[in-house]
Amino acid sequence: MIEELCEIENGNVKCLVCERNCLIRAGKLGICKNYANIDGKLVHIGYGKLSALESRPVEIKPFFHYYPNSTALTFSGFGCNLYCPWCQNYHLSFSHVPKDIPKVPPEELVETALRYGDEGLCASFNEPATLFTYLLDVFALGREKGLYGCLVTNGYFTPRALEELVESGVSGFSIDIKGCPGMKRALAAVDHRKVFRNARKALDLGAHVEMVYLVVTNTNEECYSWIFEQHLRLGEDVPLHINRYYPMHFWREKETPVEKLLELKEIAQKEFNINYVYLGNIGSIKHESTYCPNCGKRLIVRAHQRVVEWNLTKEGRCPKCGKKIPIYGRAPTRL
Repeated sequence: MIEELCEIENGNVKCLVCERNCLIRAGKLGICKNYANIDGKLVHIGYGKLSALESRPVEIKPFFHYYPNSTALTFSGFGCNLYCPWCQNYHLSFSHVPKDIPKVPPEELVETALRYGDEGLCASFNEPATLFTYLLDVFALGREKGLYGCLVTNGYFTPRALEELVESGVSGFSIDIKGCPGMKRALAAVDHRKVFRNARKALDLGAHVEMVYLVVTNTNEECYSWIFEQHLRLGEDVPLHINRYYPMHFWREKETPVEKLLELKEIAQKEFNINYVYLGNIGSIKHESTYCPNCGKRLIVRAHQRVVEWNLTKEGRCPKCGKKIPIYGRAPTRL
């Protein structure tokens, strides 16, 4: 499958998994350190090489409108294609693929999820694009066993790669928004428009999408207007998570003021009419709860990455005014 996502140019291999489009010389690696040019062919050396594996609540991804209160066997590889200087998982994302660890076969991963009682599989922690061909195998097998598939990603796939992910069984995308066009201090080479292009494409393919805007102090704060405009084009019902940044790795700017997050939430709701806006990384039950955008009734209460109160009708509607609340997947079986 990886052979279909590359082009050969005079012995160099152009990788088409993500929008970096690395042109890899013979014997070298692409920027994510997972794809190599070996004898003029694109080889996925990171296939099945996992850095972490654990069962986690889907709310922590965050997914608030996708299989609520379920857990997913969450796994990751090594490396990344963007290298955000504030990365909280830099010990994984900035690492090379180790040569001395065994590959975890897709069958073993799926069997583990079933044994743990998880309802789904999730690629997270580092950028899933580094595990592309492995994801196709894992999610296809997981779907056969009744497991959902989801990603926590920067959304920088090529359109072809995105299509193959959905075809393999990926139905949920939690997509990080890094910034906006013209941002200079970090990630200046990233075309942030392609992230929203891919979010739109995922929705058009029938997948569920939630967008995550980490507000980094003195870095991407002023991107909010552009981000909200792009988000509204995805749809007013697409969930938006506005998250607090904390100093990490290379980036030592102060943590995002809570007042700034509150201000941005109000703008997103009142000026851009985005219906479901949440604040993350501040531990607020109020701002992680879902309210009816029509009548204001509190419908879903979340605390400590779990749903603790569910007030929707069996049809998924507000019991007060009858508005349909978008939820992908089944309602919680127990709280």
